[in-house]
Amino acid sequence: MIVKMSRYDFVLFAAQSDDFLARLRETGLVDITATGWEPTEPDRQLLTDIEGYRKAVAWLETFARTDSMRKDAAPYADGGEAYAAYTEAQQRKASLASDAARLTKMADEIEPWGEFSAENGANLSRAGVVLRYFTAQPSVFDASEAEWGERYTVAEINRTASTVYFVVAAAPDEEVSIDAQEIKAPAMDYRAARAEAARAQASIAELDSIFSRCAASLDAIRARLHELTVRMQNVKIRGTATEAADGSLIVMEGWAEKETSQKLDALLEEYPNVVYIKEDPTPEDDTPVKLKNNRFARVFELIGSLYALPKYGTLDLTPFFAPFYMLFFAICLNDAGYGLILLLAGLLLLKKGGASLHRAAWLTIICGGATVLFGFYSNSFFGLSISKVPLFEGFHFLNFQQDFFSIALALGVVQIMLGLLINICMTTHIFGLRHALGTLGWFLLILSFCLAAGLSTLNEAWVIPGFTIGSPAFLAVAGIGVVLMLFFNSPGKNIFVNFGSGLWNTYNNVTGLLSDVLSYIRLFAIGLSGGVLALVFNSLALGITGLDGDLSASPWWAVALQVLGASIILLIGHGINLFMSTISSLVHPMRLTFVEFYKNAGFEMATRAFEPLRNEDK
Repeated sequence: MIVKMSRYDFVLFAAQSDDFLARLRETGLVDITATGWEPTEPDRQLLTDIEGYRKAVAWLETFARTDSMRKDAAPYADGGEAYAAYTEAQQRKASLASDAARLTKMADEIEPWGEFSAENGANLSRAGVVLRYFTAQPSVFDASEAEWGERYTVAEINRTASTVYFVVAAAPDEEVSIDAQEIKAPAMDYRAARAEAARAQASIAELDSIFSRCAASLDAIRARLHELTVRMQNVKIRGTATEAADGSLIVMEGWAEKETSQKLDALLEEYPNVVYIKEDPTPEDDTPVKLKNNRFARVFELIGSLYALPKYGTLDLTPFFAPFYMLFFAICLNDAGYGLILLLAGLLLLKKGGASLHRAAWLTIICGGATVLFGFYSNSFFGLSISKVPLFEGFHFLNFQQDFFSIALALGVVQIMLGLLINICMTTHIFGLRHALGTLGWFLLILSFCLAAGLSTLNEAWVIPGFTIGSPAFLAVAGIGVVLMLFFNSPGKNIFVNFGSGLWNTYNNVTGLLSDVLSYIRLFAIGLSGGVLALVFNSLALGITGLDGDLSASPWWAVALQVLGASIILLIGHGINLFMSTISSLVHPMRLTFVEFYKNAGFEMATRAFEPLRNEDK
């Protein structure tokens, strides 16, 4: 659900604004509106510094968990000094890494020329002999060496399967015309280049002492980052606040949760020289949004936030799409073994990942657990049939390939119908029932066809007595739906306009709803493709290694090698399949949620989230 908000308009002296914001930050309850802010040049520098500090904190947090971190490192005096040392060390590291890469590449390029002395080359040049360096294909060199040797002094230096490296001794101004690629003379011996690269790498390692001191100063760097963030918030708020009385007064807009606004009211009553107006938000307000759901739905807020938060005054769709997303993920992955791996990964992430990954860990656990259950029901464990286990011989498993195509379409119809019902309820709540009659007509028409014809398609025994195609009850419900969608789709307009609009909507809705329902076939396709790939890798592992044949005459060591080879193939194959299937299982249910379900539910997105001012410890 969307948390109820209260709007505040604060009027106070400009001179006390920083102190007032500091008091609000202590409460951690108020979101101050700062939309429409245009940064100045100093503001852009401040933003750059904040981004730099954030990247430094993230990098140093990772560095502190590595073996390069020196536990006895002494911290710097303050966060500014630590950040300056970090920035300088990173620049030095980047320069050294560039030099090491350049020198390593140079060494690889000049190594075929063997030992080389630039001084000896210079002495030859002063003596009137210039060495020109060439490469050619072995076939070209062998065919032309005798001809070239008649005109020039040619010496082969090295030869590989694809290239011959050779030099031509010539006079300083002599033109050498041969069918080969001339290259620049090496600047140094390859061993010297590798030594220089090694020294650059050693210098990079020496920087770990500086990074260790910076990591030991993380708390000070975080505190400095918080100071800069607070300063930036104050700049944005002051930059967007309305000035009055020749700049001596400012007016700010703020938001607080309605259930905790009494605490803010108490602070405002005690704070001197502040006038405030408290009221409920209107539809025209740019109200920030905060969600509050139960433990299950709260996990799936992570998925919804990837698209957008719902607009204030509408409905939070997270509790409605959460069960579908969990089910769709399980259908797409469609293997109990893969689900078990995700379940264990989620448990490990919950234990080791920290608070920041808590919600992602629970999402992995829930989706992995659902996949275990659905994968068991669809008779798949790493591509193997669970039904072959004697313990489950009497269990009725789902024949995914044969039966799930129609089930996928039925699931699509159910979610789309739920979306239409939510749309009807929300439109009725906001604008009144007469504005929802057109959508209600479509809902009744689709529902009547689903109950009269759709149920029997899924199962011949699922027939509602007295409600079949052509029955009076069906005709009555469908007729009401047709009348509503054709003549009540635009409240306040005459019957002819409504009828014309209804006909146009009929074309759009029929094609749109048909496309929406067909989109759910992807559940069947993705689940089937993952299962087929699992079977292929199993057959490949057994077929290549010969484990699917008679092993009775094979020695034990041969069988062990066959098992080892099959295990490697299975590990690589199922690893690839799990990776690809997991990505598909994340993305495609997300698409069905954000496109098909959100569209039919009439989802409207918010422009901002509720982000109250708060101190670092809050």
